[in-house]
Amino acid sequence: MVRVNEGGAAIDMEVWELPAEHFGSFVDGIPAPLGIGKVKLAEGTWVSGFVCEAIGVEGGTDVTALGSWRAWLARQG
Repeated sequence: MVRVNEGGAAIDMEVWELPAEHFGSFVDGIPAPLGIGKVKLAEGTWVSGFVCEAIGVEGGTDVTALGSWRAWLARQG
């Protein structure tokens, strides 16, 4: 996810619950350039979610028009 000041759109997300005692080991397994940061949901709530370093989106595919990452995957066959 890349948060922008203007021209952004809502993207479908999945919200999962992870017990606090497992958070450290979960985060330890996340490969660069991904990380955990705050993501704003459509109703205004902020939750912890996956974010990406700027270098991770260079040359990447913008899935905004499709509405979700899963929709993009489905198009790939």
